Formats: sequence, structure tokens, C-alpha cells
Amino acid sequence: MKLLAVLVLLAGFAWALLWLLVIRDLPSVDQLRTYEPPLPTNVRGGDGVPVQSYARERRVELAYSEYPPLLVKAYLAAEDRTFFDHHGVDFPGLAGAVVDYASKIGTGRRAKGGSTITQQVAKNLLIGNEYSPTRKLKEAILAYKIEDTLTKEQILELYLNQIALGRNAFGVEAAAHAYFDKELDQLTLAQMAYLAILPKGPSNYDPVRHPERAMERRDYVLREMLRNGFITQGQASEARGEPLGTVLRRTPKYEAFGGYFVEEVRRLLIARFGETAKAGPLSVYEGGLWVRTSLDKRLQELAAQALRDGLIRFDGGRSWTGPIRHVDIVEGNWLQPLLNTNIGLDYNDWRAGIAIAREGDGWQIGFANGKTGTLPRWAAQMPRRGTASAAFGAIEPGDIIAVSPSGSDWALRSIPRISGGFVVEEPATGRVLAMQGGFDARIQAFNRATQAMRQPGSTIKPIVYSAALENGMTPASIIVDGPFCVYQGARLGNKCFRNFANMRAAGPKTMRWGIEQSRNLMTVRTAAQTGMPRVVDVMKRMGIGDYPPYLSFALGAGETTVGRMVNAYAMLANNGRGNAPSLVDFVQDRHGKVVFPDNWRPCDNCNARDWNGGPMPRPGSRMRQAIDAQTAYQMVHITEGVIQRGTATVLRDLDRPMFGKTGTTSGPTDVWFIGGTPQFIGGLYIGYDTPRNLGGAEGGTVAAPIFKQFAVKAYEGLEKLPFRAPAGIRMVRIDRMSGRPVFGTFPTDTDPKAAVIWEAFKPETEPRRASRRNGPAATTAAPAATQTQAPRDSDFLQREGGIY
Repeated sequence: MKLLAVLVLLAGFAWALLWLLVIRDLPSVDQLRTYEPPLPTNVRGGDGVPVQSYARERRVELAYSEYPPLLVKAYLAAEDRTFFDHHGVDFPGLAGAVVDYASKIGTGRRAKGGSTITQQVAKNLLIGNEYSPTRKLKEAILAYKIEDTLTKEQILELYLNQIALGRNAFGVEAAAHAYFDKELDQLTLAQMAYLAILPKGPSNYDPVRHPERAMERRDYVLREMLRNGFITQGQASEARGEPLGTVLRRTPKYEAFGGYFVEEVRRLLIARFGETAKAGPLSVYEGGLWVRTSLDKRLQELAAQALRDGLIRFDGGRSWTGPIRHVDIVEGNWLQPLLNTNIGLDYNDWRAGIAIAREGDGWQIGFANGKTGTLPRWAAQMPRRGTASAAFGAIEPGDIIAVSPSGSDWALRSIPRISGGFVVEEPATGRVLAMQGGFDARIQAFNRATQAMRQPGSTIKPIVYSAALENGMTPASIIVDGPFCVYQGARLGNKCFRNFANMRAAGPKTMRWGIEQSRNLMTVRTAAQTGMPRVVDVMKRMGIGDYPPYLSFALGAGETTVGRMVNAYAMLANNGRGNAPSLVDFVQDRHGKVVFPDNWRPCDNCNARDWNGGPMPRPGSRMRQAIDAQTAYQMVHITEGVIQRGTATVLRDLDRPMFGKTGTTSGPTDVWFIGGTPQFIGGLYIGYDTPRNLGGAEGGTVAAPIFKQFAVKAYEGLEKLPFRAPAGIRMVRIDRMSGRPVFGTFPTDTDPKAAVIWEAFKPETEPRRASRRNGPAATTAAPAATQTQAPRDSDFLQREGGIY
């Protein structure tokens, strides 16, 4: 009896100690029922095609039924062949692990695992990777609980989705892409066996550093599969005869596309949802979000090509600007340092390479795919910028340079120092369709489309004149193009303005003429007459910036971004309505629920298959009215003249209704063009990141041709749509120089420089003149427009007794 009492006492003490040290702190296995592994955020363009993903862990979550049965058997053979027979713990294997642990105490070496797949799930998802007997005990207890809670298939699903397999791949599907660039169902038996060896330690079986070790372990898995009856002898022999067949490094094919656009989307999402799970379940890097953006792949490619070509043309290619970056090469290992920079180029046939070593009259250069080539002396003779010496002699080992094919060798290329930004927006919705913030996002991460604060120069003038139109002026108002000075106080004295390039004053002219010819003196005089507080209020309402009421801001002295300016012009094209530009249409969580925007609602019966023959439902617009609709149309109509007769005539032969404005800042340090059609508005600037003189560059000769290169292909196949006048606009034929109404019959005239044009007026502001042709006095006012196309400048229609 005493012995029994002692045994009971010892058992109670052991249980208490076990509870205190192990069981008390065990997590609940119930959380595995609803466990959701960290998943990347997937980003798609406006057409639904994937363009990018954001992830710290590359993972694709699959259901158990989606895993090939042969692959599952490969993992069972490698990790836990009795998985379907035990209840969480393989006691013979555990006993062996205990013995191995005891034999290695004090040696500093780790014992063999001896863990079942269920124990590995417990370790990876619930208790962590601490190396101790206590952890092993926790694993075993939790494994029993997991087996009571989940089915074998559910446990395997968790394991195959969660396991770390190297190359930043978590889960077997991601590993198939990382090592073989294949889908799971495309893998061979040998490749499945290779993936099954990776849980033991991906770095131990790296196919580049340890190919022999990897082959030996893969063949072991094949032998185990054969021994357990999972495959036949023929299958095993065939698989053992295959090479490893791994790719060097698998990067998503879309990773380089739309770099500036998708990086801006990433910043917006992080600001909204946070980076990791600590910020919430919808985090960008772990929440598994599905993001539909407004990106138009075709327009993005055209905008990027046009801007890059323009930068190359301006830079001239006359000198080498130096290496993209420099890295250290240790003991001939050049590939990994190159890959670590993540530098790449996708401009034409250019590639980024690393200078490895000079070999006589050539440099050996290496590429991210592991291959090498030669850069001969003759192909690197451009001078180094600021020196008379050739670039060839300035290259050093470890320099990452731009090259392009030249026969069997490579030729040196130069990344332009000048940069810029290009944005394309849909005015009807405010959706940004394309964004290029520099030459290449992988070598210039700074996004000049949204982050570069630049002076907009004369592209601000349509906004200034819009304020004047809102406050009583008309397109035919006469403004003096003449000297204009303001007194700034005793200390500063008079401030006198002047026209660009000191152009001579032209005297009294119409507002339209002043905008078309971009006259500074007329602009500041108009701003002074309107009142700068009103002018800067319009700039603020249109999202350009919040500026003090100084006259210099009427000439573009206030800093803003090209993205904001394009959005303001989009408001003009949309009859004064608009919001902040948007890059994200909607965001869904991993279960398909829309979580952004907050007020998103499904549009019932909006799909064509649901159409019942009646009018399609149209959700109400949530756009705000930034400026008066008639004012906006008047300004669009005026700036159509900039294309026909003004500073952007290089675009005239596109032969479609188009408005826009060029800009050239003081110096000049930046050149601009912003404009477009009812389908989309585009805008760009180019200039040095640290502003400096661009020589004789002007917006009309540098920026507008870049836009034209984009527009020629971008508008291919698109209907030539007119800008729609809002209700109430009255079209009057006037002399564009004097602003006086014109009467009589005119032949049709297609000359864009014709003196007589159709002008847009608000009701009761149009010029009037009595006519005795038909007896009683008749006004010169045309009928009000009703949401239709106003006559174009050259459409001199005829009508008896009226102004037509």
C-alpha cells in the first residue's frame, strides 16, 4: 500500500510538473480550423491580367485535392511514410530521436528531428522552432490534439501550403515556380522528388551550390517511394536518369512591368491596410488581397516608350553618364551581388550587366541569367561625361552597366541623366491609365509622376484664365499685352513682368489669342484684374496646390506634380467635374469580399448577360463640381486653338479634336505638355532632378513631340470624338484677334489660322450687334448648345439672317 501511495504521489507530481512546464502554455489547436497562411497581394490591370504581386513570402494556397497524388506520396516518403497510420506521433521514430539527442549532448550538434508531418504542423504554426526536449514534448501533445481536431487531408493541406522550401518560396506550389518555373501538374516525378527533399533544409540541397548532394537526396526519396510501393521500378529508373533541371532563379514574368504604377499602388495600399499582419488581417504583404487597378497595359507601354525615347533624344548619347551602380565582387562571385541589386532594364534590347574583369581589349560582363559576354574597346568609346577620356578605361570590376547587343559582342549604353514623369488619365472617371516616373523603376525608384514637385510654367495659365472666366471675363475679352509692373513695397520696389524669351508686346488682344500664344504679360494682367485670391482658390479646388495669392503663381511659380496637373486638365475636359485621381478600382480580401472603396456597391443587372432589353442601370456620379461646367468647356475650346495655331502645332496633324497647353519654366529648367481628347488626357514634364538649365528647350519643341509619339499609336483606331458643350453654351462667330462678332456668308475654310472662328460664350455674355438685313433688329447670339458638339473653328456654316 505504501508503494502504491508513493507511485500515485510520484505520478501526481509528474503530472503537475508536466502541466506546469508544458501543458499550461499550449496554444489551442482550434485556431487551425480557421488558419489562413500569409498570402501575397495580387495586383491586376484594368483588363484583369496579373501585373504584380507584393509578398515577403511567395505562396500560393491550394486545396488538398489540387495537389497531385504522386507529389503527396513523394513528401510522405521523404518525411513521414506512416502518416496515414499513426495518430500524430511515430513512436519508433521518436525513440530514435531521443537516443540521438542524448548522444549529442554537449557536442553542439543538433539531433535528428524524428517529427511526423503532424508534429511539423504543430511546430510551424503553433509553438515555433525552439531546440529543446520541452518543445518536442509540446509537439507530441499538440500532434495528438491536432489529429483529434482535423482530418489527415486537412493536416496535409496545412503542411503543403505552409512549409518553407527556400528561394523565398513557402508552400509547394510556390516552390514549383521558384525552382522549375512550372505549375505543379507540369512537374515530372524527379522534380516532385526534389521538392520533397527541401523541408530538411533548402540551403543544404541548393541546386547551384550543392548539386551532387541534391541529386543524392533526390534519389533517396525515389528509392523510398519505390520501397513503399508508391511508384514502379520503371518509374524510379526513369526519374533517376533525369538531371535536376532547376532554373537559375525564377522571377515573376510581370515583375518589371509598370514599375512606377505598381509601386504607387503599393504605397497607397500600405497607407490604407498596413504592411504585415500586425496591422490587421488585410495587410499588403500577408493578407492575400486581390487588387484591380486602372492600369491599361497598352497605354503604359506607349507612355513608357515615348518618355524614354524623349529622354534619350534630349541626352543625345554623346557621353557616358557612368555605371548604374557599383558592387563588390568577392573571389570571382559576381552573380549573387548582381542579383541582390535587383537592377534590370527593359528598354528596347538594353540589358544590365556587371563588369567582371578586363581581358585585353575587352571587358568580360555577366548577366542575371548566369551567362557572360564581351564588351570590346571599340564599343565603349563614348567619352565619360565631364572628361575627354573614353568610357572603356573608366569601367571598373563590379560596375553595373547598360549594354545592348552588337553582333556577337555587346556595346555600352548610357542611362540619361535627365528625367521626367508622364501620366495618362481618363477624364470621365479620374482613373489613371498609365504612369511613368522616370527611365526605369529598378534603377530610379523616385516616382517623378507623383513625388517630384516642379514648377508647371505656362501649363498653369488655363487654370488662371478659368478663374477669370468664372469672374466675368469672356474668351473675347480684350487684354493688353504690354508692360505690367506691381509695387512690392519700399524694400522690394517695383516688380516688372515680361513675356517668355522677351517677346515684344503686341498690344490689345483677345484672351484666346493670349492663351494660344502663351503671353505672360496678358496672364499676370488678367490675374491682377480677377484677383489672385480667386485665382489660387481655383487652383486649390482643382487639386493643383494651396498657394499664397502672389502674382508670380499665375505664371507657374508654385510647385506641383505632373499627376495633379493632368488631373486638373481632366476636370476641364469633363465639364469641370472630378475627384482626386485613382489608381485602384477595388480591392477584395482573400474570400472575394470587396473591402475598398468603403462605399462600393455591386451594380445589379449591369452585366450584358443580365440585360432585359431596357435601359442599362447607371450608378450616379460621385464626382464633385470643381469649377463651373461652362467655364471648363470655354477653356477646353480655347486651348483647342493652342493645337491649331499656338505653341503645340506639332500635334495638329493628329487631325482630331484635341486641347492642351505647353509649358516652359524659367531657365528653362523644365518643359511640359498637358492635353488630350475626351477619351484620355496625358501630361509630361522633363527636367533634371536637381534643376538646371536645359539650353534652348521649350515645351512645344521637346515635350509636345514626346506626347505626339505616344498619341500617334495611343489613338489608333479610336473614334474622333468632339468635346461636348454643356447646356447653355452659345456659339458665336467672331474675329479671334479683335473679339468682334462677324456677319455675312463665308465659304468653308479649313485653314487653322483663319481669322474668323466659332467662340463659346455663356448666356448673356456673347457679343451682340444689330442687323438691318431682315427689318427689325436681330441679335448675333446663336442658339444655346445642348450637350452636343460645338462647331469647330473651321466649320463656317451658312444660315440666312443669323450669325451662321
